[in-house]
Amino acid sequence: MGDDWSHNGAFRQLSLVYWYDQEATRQNKEKWWSDHFDDYESWLAAGPAGEMAHQRGLDQVGFYQKFLAHLAYDAFWQEQALDKLLAKEPLSVPVMLVHSLWDQEDIYGAFHVFRAIKPKDTDNSKVFLVMGPWFHHQQLLQGNAIGDIRFSEDTAAYFRHTLVRQFFDHFLKDAAPRADLAPVTAFETGTNRWQRLSAWPPRSEDGHIDMVRLYFQPAGKLGFSAPGPAEPDFEQYMSDPAKPVPFLRRPIHIEGDKGEHDWQTWLVSDQREASSRTDVLTFTSEVLTEPLKISGSPIVNLIAAMTGTDGDFVVKLIDVYPDEVGREPKMGGYQLMISADIFRGRYLDGFDQPRPIRANEKERTGSVCRMRTTFSCLAIG
Repeated sequence: MGDDWSHNGAFRQLSLVYWYDQEATRQNKEKWWSDHFDDYESWLAAGPAGEMAHQRGLDQVGFYQKFLAHLAYDAFWQEQALDKLLAKEPLSVPVMLVHSLWDQEDIYGAFHVFRAIKPKDTDNSKVFLVMGPWFHHQQLLQGNAIGDIRFSEDTAAYFRHTLVRQFFDHFLKDAAPRADLAPVTAFETGTNRWQRLSAWPPRSEDGHIDMVRLYFQPAGKLGFSAPGPAEPDFEQYMSDPAKPVPFLRRPIHIEGDKGEHDWQTWLVSDQREASSRTDVLTFTSEVLTEPLKISGSPIVNLIAAMTGTDGDFVVKLIDVYPDEVGREPKMGGYQLMISADIFRGRYLDGFDQPRPIRANEKERTGSVCRMRTTFSCLAIG
């Protein structure tokens, strides 16, 4: 649902590259090839993802054929979902689940497995969740920064030396001291502090989750109060499939050291390139006068109409930095994506129930659209 090749019904086209490299031959000797330096141009020239797959011979690959036979989140996928499988089993071994807040590949699984098995851990002795400010597998590397976003410590070293070491010592060594681990240990970006939590998402003192509503306002504004009934009730833009919005600044070339770096850090890349396009709507709040904490998975409730019968909606929650950042001038005005995801329109009724969008009619996304988990404190200014 939210890892690897599928995000809320939308197919991640770069998955074809991975499938080709992994399954084209038993020895993984065949490598994906491209006739453009800019991957954006390569995919645009091919047209539909299916045509790109055909050109590369993926019709012969077994997994690709299974994917084509099960494009929706049907029983074939649901019966393999790890969170659903583990929810049916007794809890017999200790588990530490590690979630990377900016994991460009697998940002869905750890949290959902935690949600499935944690209720079985009635004395908080076996299931632990760690959430760190990393890209995919960065907890094994250096963790004092991700892209241009810097932290006050090596967060990956802290994870290895303080958290996971305690876990392994306690459960694998004789006479080891009891691990001093909270059910959830999470790094809050913005304040850049590790926090010990009893649950995820965090609860208030009375045990409730504080839900806050954020509304689109007229003239591209964003606010915590619903707009009045007499105010304009829609914004519009023209989307041209021949000029799709890229996920990175062009040229996009995911090869070599720079390509690997760009792929690992694209979730924290500056969003000004996208937000300045005429086919992207932006809504901006007033400057914050007090810190704003955001914890959990934001729910997107869109009401939209379109002239076509299918399309993707990409929603991003962005922290806009002050115009001037004293010690790091290049970060002035930086737009950091703290949560986002893509939603394919045909799955408005459920990810196992595709249907055409009703052209020129208002459609509501409802609770089916959840963005990725975040734990962030937006600063004043």
